[in-house]
Amino acid sequence: MTDCPEEAVTSTSAAAMDQPPEGIGLAAFNALPDQRARDLLIGCCHAGRWAAKVTAGRPYPTLGALLTRAGEELTDADVPEALAGHPRIGQAPATGQNSWSQREQAGVGGADDTVLAELATGNRAYEERFGHIYLVCASGRSAGELLGILKDRLRNGPDAERHVVRGELRKINDLRLTRLIGS
Repeated sequence: MTDCPEEAVTSTSAAAMDQPPEGIGLAAFNALPDQRARDLLIGCCHAGRWAAKVTAGRPYPTLGALLTRAGEELTDADVPEALAGHPRIGQAPATGQNSWSQREQAGVGGADDTVLAELATGNRAYEERFGHIYLVCASGRSAGELLGILKDRLRNGPDAERHVVRGELRKINDLRLTRLIGS
């Protein structure tokens, strides 16, 4: 790993984030060394440039200010790298992917085999159509809801879907940053 603060996420930094901490507090986050803050942010959103920019914005006076900056710094260019930190809907996180995904996708766990098979088929169709995984803020949603959203989004054009994906990523980032910092 080089000293460049905006480098792409490496497997070393990503693997360290399999089990991110929770509720560290805003004052503690603001006081962290830059590299540690960046690593924690990568645990929330697997995008190196984004994490470097959000780290550089410290200190944050409130959680709201952190969330606002995080949303403002997320660009279309960050999305492909960020998507690498997410498993497919219905799949467990792989090494280097955030374990929060498993909790966020808990509604898929009790789904019947038919819905899971439809999700797997839909995931493949989505990836063929858009060239990346289907990303949705899954927290609190059932497998059936996620499948319905997937089917609806398959009707989007590429530009509309790019906008939707970035919005979903921002929702996920907000949930994870809130979990990291605590209320």
